[in-house]
Amino acid sequence: MFQKGLKDVVAVQTAIASVEGDKGELRYRGVLVERVTAGRSFEETAYFLWNGQFPTVQQHEELKRQFAKYRTLPSYLQQIARELPADAPLMDKMRTLLSAYYTEEYLNLPPAEQAVALTAALPVMTAVLYRLQTGQDIIAPDSSLSHTANYLWMLTGEKPAAAQTEALETYLKLTMEHGMNASTFAARVTVSTESDMVAAVTSALGAMKGPLHGGAPSGVLALLDDISSAETVDAVITRKLDAGEKIMGFGHRIYRTEDPRSILLRQKCLELQGHDAWLDLAVEAEKRIIHLLNERKPGRALYTNVEFYAAAIMRSINMPPELFTPTFSVARIVGWTAHTLEQQSDNVIFRPQSEYIAQKNPVSN
Repeated sequence: MFQKGLKDVVAVQTAIASVEGDKGELRYRGVLVERVTAGRSFEETAYFLWNGQFPTVQQHEELKRQFAKYRTLPSYLQQIARELPADAPLMDKMRTLLSAYYTEEYLNLPPAEQAVALTAALPVMTAVLYRLQTGQDIIAPDSSLSHTANYLWMLTGEKPAAAQTEALETYLKLTMEHGMNASTFAARVTVSTESDMVAAVTSALGAMKGPLHGGAPSGVLALLDDISSAETVDAVITRKLDAGEKIMGFGHRIYRTEDPRSILLRQKCLELQGHDAWLDLAVEAEKRIIHLLNERKPGRALYTNVEFYAAAIMRSINMPPELFTPTFSVARIVGWTAHTLEQQSDNVIFRPQSEYIAQKNPVSN
């Protein structure tokens, strides 16, 4: 039966993640995401998605060593980065640079370590390309920093505050994986041809670039800028509702209850209360916006989605909008590589059928 866009068609059986929109649940490897990520680093959470278990102390130390090792890009990649057009979109340049990732050492790595190498390298590529695009010197990676802190360091050249690192790391952990989305499916289709992991992730980046999938929350950023302080929330939201405008950052295509990721991001913002004005504003603004939406649109159950708090976090660390989708990709590469490994372990090439539709007015001979 034809189903446009393959909507609701089951094409894959996976043990990596499940999304239950009606319940408002996201599970990594069968475990609620809040239980997986609580008290765990980016590296530990990634290991869990790749392997289905948390690393031992020794495995964790080895994992951190690998992450630090693969932050160093081959010199030819830095040369390619310098040759790319300055005005090309950042996601295009990331895709090009990643597609060129090729070393004898990498090719000889076991697939699981290839996943680590690409996950460690992508934020470095992103930072290098962003610094060059903005006319700044490239910052060398710092092996003493965590994965998330090093990303911020390479973007800004400043050691990030603990609150900034915590907030961004929470976002990265919660967006590593989200079921059979377009970019993940692209990765699995590519590797199902027995192509390689670099090709699979490059395909995924190409899909992520599309605004229907990885679009930046520019609307939420604009909303927070309009609000600017807790005292102006009611006036700004009332004006927008009176004008019939959509309030960005509220409502989700899948979740019919609260998005579990926004719940956890809110909790992290509450934990960091008093450490960052933008995070404080997001918490206060959300309360008032939901109250006003319930008054104006009773019964609609418009909950905060992950983009609302993602935008607040990006604003708090002064991350420009053009870095949002690249940063989303820095997180989601964990899911892409996990699905690549799973596809490789039990592979069948994807070969769906198409239904030919005859032209209404065929050209006669």
